[in-house]
Amino acid sequence: NPGFLPVYSSLCQCFFPAKPWLPSCLFQSLSVFLPIHSGSDGGPCRRTYCGRGRQCVLLEVTGRAECVCQEKCRPTFVPVCGSDGRFYENHCEVYRTACLQKRRIYVVHSKDCFFKGDTCTMAEYNKLKSMLLDMQPKGLNGGGKNMLRDMDQKRALVDTMFTYLDVDQDGRLGSDELAQVCTSQRIGLRLLECTMQDLLRYDDYNNDGHLTLHEFYTAFQVVQLSLAEDQRMSISTVTVGLSAVLSCAIQGTLRPPIIWKRNGIILNFLDLEDINDFGDDGSLYITKVTTIHMGNYSCHAYGYEELCQTHVLQVNVPPVILVYPETQAQEPGVSASLHCHADGIPDPKILWLKNGIDLQPRPSKQLSLIANGSELHIGSVRYEDTGAYTCIAKNEVGVDEDISSLFVEDSARKTLANILWREEGLSVGNMFYVFSDEGITVLQPSECEIRKHIERTERIVASYEEMCPKSEGVSPQHCSWSSAVSVRDKYIYVTQPLQKRLLVIDTQAQKVVQAVETDPFPAKLLYDKSHDQVWVLSWGSMEKSHPTLQVIPQASVGEVHHTISTPFQRVDDFFIPPTNLIITHVRFGFVFLKSEPAVHKIDLETFHRVKTISLKTYSCVPVSMAYTHLSGFYFIQCQSQSRDPSSAQPQLLIDSVTDTVIGPNLNITGQPYVSPNGRYIVTPDQQRGKVRVQTVSFQGVLGLSRELDTSLLVSDLVFQPSFTESNQYTVVAASGSGMDLVFSDLASGHSEVLKSLKEPLSPHTWPWGGPNRVVVSSGLFGQYLVTPSAESLFVLNGKQKTPHCEVSDIKRGNTVVWVGEV
Repeated sequence: NPGFLPVYSSLCQCFFPAKPWLPSCLFQSLSVFLPIHSGSDGGPCRRTYCGRGRQCVLLEVTGRAECVCQEKCRPTFVPVCGSDGRFYENHCEVYRTACLQKRRIYVVHSKDCFFKGDTCTMAEYNKLKSMLLDMQPKGLNGGGKNMLRDMDQKRALVDTMFTYLDVDQDGRLGSDELAQVCTSQRIGLRLLECTMQDLLRYDDYNNDGHLTLHEFYTAFQVVQLSLAEDQRMSISTVTVGLSAVLSCAIQGTLRPPIIWKRNGIILNFLDLEDINDFGDDGSLYITKVTTIHMGNYSCHAYGYEELCQTHVLQVNVPPVILVYPETQAQEPGVSASLHCHADGIPDPKILWLKNGIDLQPRPSKQLSLIANGSELHIGSVRYEDTGAYTCIAKNEVGVDEDISSLFVEDSARKTLANILWREEGLSVGNMFYVFSDEGITVLQPSECEIRKHIERTERIVASYEEMCPKSEGVSPQHCSWSSAVSVRDKYIYVTQPLQKRLLVIDTQAQKVVQAVETDPFPAKLLYDKSHDQVWVLSWGSMEKSHPTLQVIPQASVGEVHHTISTPFQRVDDFFIPPTNLIITHVRFGFVFLKSEPAVHKIDLETFHRVKTISLKTYSCVPVSMAYTHLSGFYFIQCQSQSRDPSSAQPQLLIDSVTDTVIGPNLNITGQPYVSPNGRYIVTPDQQRGKVRVQTVSFQGVLGLSRELDTSLLVSDLVFQPSFTESNQYTVVAASGSGMDLVFSDLASGHSEVLKSLKEPLSPHTWPWGGPNRVVVSSGLFGQYLVTPSAESLFVLNGKQKTPHCEVSDIKRGNTVVWVGEV
């Protein structure tokens, strides 16, 4: 920040000889080179930082700020040596000369250029001071490992030496006083090339012929550090997208360079994109704050870790909202609900307007607000309820709003809005697509109505092939599916592993429009919304002998699609973090290679490997990953090294700011799941039949919240938004071995069990990886879920936590996709 004058503290030891840009060793350079600013009236130069040796001037013609070499430096004598071998009066002259000569000159950590040809070199001078310290009384020898304690003892020694030498007690040591060292002490000193007078030559910084106690401290490298008790903890709040400066409050004479840590990882020497400048005063700069930067940062002086300041960084995010439906048409007398989901930090408060006027409903059957205003419910609509309902979400740092329109009309008077909503919207949107042996079933959940069934013999539009052709040796003919994804609710991509291809389904036409050839045995799909790409993991064979990773670009564009091969071989699995209302773009994904204790970070746009994060120290071969954008934690499930479930390894935590393994995630084992808002991490404990729930606070603190007693072996788990409280979730977990399904409220821990949902597919009859019994929700605003059994499909009412209906004759329907509004 150019508004602050960088003041370099004294350094009396070369802590970082390989870092010439650090303050020079053994020299005091207080206020010697200050960036000079013109235009103190608040003009452009006030916002322009020119760096060392340069100053800002205003161009007369344009009035714009420009950085030029300094005309002169302040007349301060703090001598230093330049890397060009020249002697300079102070640091400013070094960098001013470098600017004028247009070459790099830096301060070197040696004083030998002052005394070229002199017998008292820097090495000899250091020997002199060491010998003086060795003459200390034995009682002052600390011998401890605490550097602060040792420094206190060293300071006491130097104080004693100074008092002893200061014969006239005027607080200054002159040449005569330095010559007063007793004869017995001179015996050892006589063997050196340096004398006590050289203390004045080397360390009399103001050249007044005397040494003060401060200069004596500098000569003997006495570091004095302090941190006020009320500054040991500092809390900062920053709005996302802005910059942040964390200043270390540790002060003192000869303070060594400041070291910053996050999650125990030193930040100073990492080449980080957003944390790249620690400032001349030891401050930490984050150039563009995101939610991953929240959390704890600590600072200490190099070598003095026991004196530490902690900074807690909270990142606030303005609200982002989504309303549902955008438009609806209802007949008089029926109920209607308008939904508004808001994300932000802190949690936003929701208000409603009708046609621009505040809507403050009193509790009644006619009009009510549910879940902290997330739902506006009208019990029995009337014609006068027609209008534009504006949802407004506010928090401390911003506001967002959107409109949900309601039309109340008799069915006989069908307007354009009525037609669009009833005849088109309801016919193709808000459906489950279930892929089973018999083909594709399009299911409308509220009425348990099969809207369409696409037979296995139906032809693909582009090629006129059968959707599920009979494979050799397979009798009778049936469809085989493994994985499916919804692409912006416009298309569904679904793999046919035995056919070496995937199908593209147009949800508007409800037809299979294209078959895309892939590598053999495509088993897993994932949609990268940020780049509009579908990623395809193929096994090569049922034994996963030649796995490959392919990408289909522009997946939501209505054209002929094709796959692009990536350079990754031996791929065991991959992970791409999800997006949400706040995080709309994801830059990086991860690839796991077979039997390798590492995760490989890849650029989702170029498909290139960015870096490899080794897990070898923890002997962890990754199985699955999860991610929360709050504090940027990655959770890694490790492969069990034996068949004994009790020997499972705990999850590992990776900090996405530094791409460094922090260590084990407590003693939590199993596959992690993260809620859509990033605030809950849920891990089923398959050994104990429990579910471990962790939370992430808005300060980035990860903590264990509770254990949910499910008493089942979880096959699949999904988060459903709470119907009673905003920004809360219910976990719905399906059993992979029994007929039970559990609803668990994450806020209260209350659980309810649904029984008798029939037996799921046995694991050996579902060879494609993933859960043998899925559970799929109906989106952010839906109340229905589906879960298959071996011979049928169950629709569940998540709001009431009850079975809604059973759809029979759907065999092996374990691939399910929800398609929202179209």
